[in-house]
Amino acid sequence: MASIIFLVIIVAVAAALLGSVLIQSLSSINDVILSPVEKKCQEIANEGYRIHTLSSGFEDNKRLLYVNDLWMKECVSVLPTETIFNIVNNVERDFTFGE
Repeated sequence: MASIIFLVIIVAVAAALLGSVLIQSLSSINDVILSPVEKKCQEIANEGYRIHTLSSGFEDNKRLLYVNDLWMKECVSVLPTETIFNIVNNVERDFTFGE
């Protein structure tokens, strides 16, 4: 009798873990879908990072200031904090210096 109860507990734990993995994988797919504002802000963040990394002169600094103002007005002032952090954490960092 004890072995049957033990087996039922193991099956229940395994089902719970499998369900948790399934729910996690489905919810991460939904996180990839961005609203139009979030998509625009992701592009602004990518461009700002690119300019900041490749900055070489006065024109780049002016453009960086413009992108920074755009980021503040259209993203930071509109989107929730968690969304801003998600966008910042997803900035594309894999580009070549020849771009």
